Amino acid sequence: MRYFLLLYIVFCFVSCDYLSSQKYKNDEQIMTELDYTTVDVSPSFKVCDSIIDKERKTSCFGSNMRREIFSSLSKHSITVKNSIDETIIVSIVIQSNRKVKLSAIKASDSLFREIPNLQKMIEKSIEDLPEIYPAIKRGIPVTTAYTIPIKIKLEN
Repeated sequence: MRYFLLLYIVFCFVSCDYLSSQKYKNDEQIMTELDYTTVDVSPSFKVCDSIIDKERKTSCFGSNMRREIFSSLSKHSITVKNSIDETIIVSIVIQSNRKVKLSAIKASDSLFREIPNLQKMIEKSIEDLPEIYPAIKRGIPVTTAYTIPIKIKLEN
């Protein structure tokens, strides 16, 4: 009877170790299979939040983002010496806590000379954006980076 009891106790300890190491291997496998370049739900404005289709929601977010930035930039009166027809690239970061930060602006030096306040105007337009809901990955809000092309066309 003692041998059975001893065998039972040893079996319990061995089986617990076996199950816990299997679980660790599965968790490790899941972590290596995650795709960190995509999100389950893209960021959205309140007007886009009710859209279920992922592609339509992303499209809604992009068009509203461009519209809001364009609307904010069009409030400024800008005078230039030379005509400008250029596309700039604005990189923004939408943080998991719903804050939006300007990351970078890619534009020619001549554009920055013609419009010295360009960076401040873009920063102000990003500050004035309506509330943005962050992207979701596996049920958790995550920080995402986006680039937005903005066409600037001004006549002197």
